[in-house]
Amino acid sequence: MVHGPYATPSIALESGGVVKLLLTSGGVRNTSIRDALVDLLGKPIADSRALCIPTAEYGHPMCTPDSAWQFVAGEPSMVGLGWQSVGVLELTALPSIGEERWVPWVREADVLLVDGGDATYLCHWMRESGLADLLPSLPETVWVGVSAGSMVMTPRIGDDFVEWPSAPDDRTLGVVDFSIFPHLDVFPSNTLEAAGRWAADIGGPAYAMDDQTAIKVTDGTVDVVSEGQWKLFAP
Repeated sequence: MVHGPYATPSIALESGGVVKLLLTSGGVRNTSIRDALVDLLGKPIADSRALCIPTAEYGHPMCTPDSAWQFVAGEPSMVGLGWQSVGVLELTALPSIGEERWVPWVREADVLLVDGGDATYLCHWMRESGLADLLPSLPETVWVGVSAGSMVMTPRIGDDFVEWPSAPDDRTLGVVDFSIFPHLDVFPSNTLEAAGRWAADIGGPAYAMDDQTAIKVTDGTVDVVSEGQWKLFAP
């Protein structure tokens, strides 16, 4: 694995494949993040097929049917980027319809657009639906997360970010070995000082980043892509 000056290694999934990740705080909000997305896709956005996953919204008390609809209907920094096609993949429905139906949908997609909300709720339904088990067989698929959709790929999110009452703890999928503190300076409580306290509890490498920042993970390398503010907290 290759290490840059601000890099931590990605974790190879069970089959040896590595999911291509673009882990954002607020979506694809600037040219640098958009260029990183196109690089991961290997072709223009207009030639790429997307599936959007709104599931995490339903686990967070601040999210509503209105916010879920806004994401699905074309949220500008994710679903509304100009994809060739966009479909909706609701993870809570998948266990009841059978893998023979939904697995081909996922395999045919170039990118999965994963909304924010509660990362522990999203993690639960990724496991229950079978999507988490499918990921190792999708090395060419790009995962674009926003907020909780990014945090779900980390080992832990910290107790402050757990809003789903049924969450057993703050652990998530651990596809990468660093954690993410999103929306730096976007909300009054999301200060750099608060991020430092959060990182001390996490106990591993952790990034605080604003909505103009993303983390690109591919081929065993982690790159920070930013036109804003971010900080790496090393353990």
